[in-house]
Amino acid sequence: MFLPRTVSNVSIIIHPPGFYVVGFETFPHIRFYFIFLAFVYVVTVFFNCLLIYVIVSNRCLHTPKFLAVVNLAVIDIVLNSTTIPSMIRTFLLKDNFFPFNICLLQMFVYYSSISIESFALAILAYDRLIAICFPLQQNSINTLRSMSCIVAVTWSYSLGLGAFSTGIMTWLSFCKSVTVRSYFCDYAPTFRLACNDYTLHWALSSTASVVNLVVPFTFILLTYAAILVTLFLMKSVNSRMKALSTCVEHLVLVAIFYIPLFTIFILGFYVRVIDADQRVLSLSLASCIPPCVNPIVYSLKTREIKIRAVALIRKNKIKVMKF
Repeated sequence: MFLPRTVSNVSIIIHPPGFYVVGFETFPHIRFYFIFLAFVYVVTVFFNCLLIYVIVSNRCLHTPKFLAVVNLAVIDIVLNSTTIPSMIRTFLLKDNFFPFNICLLQMFVYYSSISIESFALAILAYDRLIAICFPLQQNSINTLRSMSCIVAVTWSYSLGLGAFSTGIMTWLSFCKSVTVRSYFCDYAPTFRLACNDYTLHWALSSTASVVNLVVPFTFILLTYAAILVTLFLMKSVNSRMKALSTCVEHLVLVAIFYIPLFTIFILGFYVRVIDADQRVLSLSLASCIPPCVNPIVYSLKTREIKIRAVALIRKNKIKVMKF
């Protein structure tokens, strides 16, 4: 049953009770993919929580760089918690119905999280830029207070944009199909179901994609261009290698996050070699894998975190043996 709502211009806005999310029904043996997703989610939550705990519990890691790492770890947990549990619920209970307000809530959290994740990678690039290009001014430029302000601004912007873009979904009238072909309550597949004009929603989603993905990625490229120039100006080869080694983990995270998204976008929208079902599966992987891999990469490649994590494990092991 559809719920009409009258607005000031006497037009009728029809809101359905909810939407049916259909994304994986055509794939054979899809149960193995959901088992994989369950494993991905467990790894995401465990390693990101471990990373946050190691950093928070060690005062020597309370630096701008690790504040940025904690920011990324928090949003990694939120991002995968937005989609993976709902996908597993749909598979186990055979219930792909999402109430209207729950659908909008998932839409808001997911796109806000994707935006924050993108900016979080740009913040880590900024940290490397200051550390390598301005080492003498690092402690005065890149402070905990300034890093906290940068993180707060990105969260405020992303949450504000997410709230606005989700809010204007209530302006749309859904009088025909309520089947969303995606792996969650996706923004574009949902507004395309509307019976009235959705030009504003299309323009906003297109602009937001550029601002939230292309702009941070461009900033990261420019940042590493400046870092490379600085490295070439260094006289010592050892200094170059030491400075470059501090960027490896971040470059891996950037590649894991941006390359799949841009590849799917280019192949799907311009080359058109990916059909709709394959695109849904590819996008679900592209959004679920980075939050799982990020903490593992930082834990293995960052010397300070490895030392503190090993010390923490040994300390807890000694406590257990005493009992």
